[in-house]
Amino acid sequence: MGHCPCFGRKNKGTRSKNDDNKDQKPPLHPNNSSVKINEKLEKKLDLSVTEDDDHAQSNAVTFSYRELATATNNFRKESFIGEGGFGSVYKGKLQSGQIVAVKQLNHSGLQGDKEFLVEVLMLSLLRHPNLVTLIGYCAEGEQRLLVYECMPFGSLECRLHDLKPHLQPLDWNTRMTIAAGFHPKLSDFGLAKFGPNDDRSHVSTRVMGTHGYCAPEYACTGKLTMKSDVYTFGVVLLELITGRRPLDMTHEDEKHMLVDWAKDKIVLLPKISEEAHCTSMLTDDKNFVGLADPLLKGHFSEHSLGKAMEVALMCVRDDAHSRPSMTEVVHEMNYLTSQRYDPNADRGRDRSAAEEGQTENPQELGENLEETSLLNRIQDRQRAVAEAKMWGETWRDKRRQQTQNVTS
Repeated sequence: MGHCPCFGRKNKGTRSKNDDNKDQKPPLHPNNSSVKINEKLEKKLDLSVTEDDDHAQSNAVTFSYRELATATNNFRKESFIGEGGFGSVYKGKLQSGQIVAVKQLNHSGLQGDKEFLVEVLMLSLLRHPNLVTLIGYCAEGEQRLLVYECMPFGSLECRLHDLKPHLQPLDWNTRMTIAAGFHPKLSDFGLAKFGPNDDRSHVSTRVMGTHGYCAPEYACTGKLTMKSDVYTFGVVLLELITGRRPLDMTHEDEKHMLVDWAKDKIVLLPKISEEAHCTSMLTDDKNFVGLADPLLKGHFSEHSLGKAMEVALMCVRDDAHSRPSMTEVVHEMNYLTSQRYDPNADRGRDRSAAEEGQTENPQELGENLEETSLLNRIQDRQRAVAEAKMWGETWRDKRRQQTQNVTS
């Protein structure tokens, strides 16, 4: 995660040369055009709602730059909590006592006034359990700031990559629960996104977003579809499994993109049927045990790890049409969350094996374990083939129905 040395660009009279001066108060208006720009933005937003509206109120509060600077302690380093595609984020406390997250538009980035307007419009009108609530905004002069509810548990990135010493790493069960649906909240929703019109099946946008999460077709065409979201989910799932960032430039001898790195590390069996919309099967669970996040310290089921990797690899296929639907992904993730890892069971098995090893012939014990492992692998492959066939039949039925509907 990058760090921004200051809050936006410095303007004369806006910030003191010494940022550590607590007594320095930011101006109410960074420049003379602030009021005019603010009034124009207010007219464009038109955020009023009627009394008969069944939805939650969509009014966004207008904050002054001085109010937000005071709330964030002049945007000091200790208030900085993160940085994303939109800009730097600071933790603040409003006069009402409410804790908020204040996000400022990155002036040097690709995103500009249009994206700011779209985000304010979208988030001020929408209320959804998976969207971070927009409290208000600031549009004084060149300043573009959004004020969100503060998420007390932080981001998934902080729990995976920037883990503080006093926090425990996420265990395997928690990671799979997060992937299956842990009530996450998204910010930056609505940036440069315009809903499809007429019969278009995609959303056209200017290509932007956090590097490493975007589907290849989006990077090439700027068109978003449901399968683009499937790809992004696959990247997040790989992130949960491996503990690696979607884009990591610190590894000089390895591929920097997580998707490329994972595909390069895994050996696959020949594809059963690409037309049947089924995945290539992994050769052996042990081939990818080394891909698991080292912070897990081996505390996971190898079978569940293999299944999770299969789902992730299906989602990040280059060909969008060969990716599964989210309905199919949810079905697989529900299965994974039902197969909970029990660390106590592992300790019990190790203890039993040690006790048996004292009485049994070591050679016979090794042969029995090898035979059991072989049988388990055969059963896993048979089950995987059966699932693939069922998936293929379902896919063909869907195609047949679509053809019949078009013909009729």
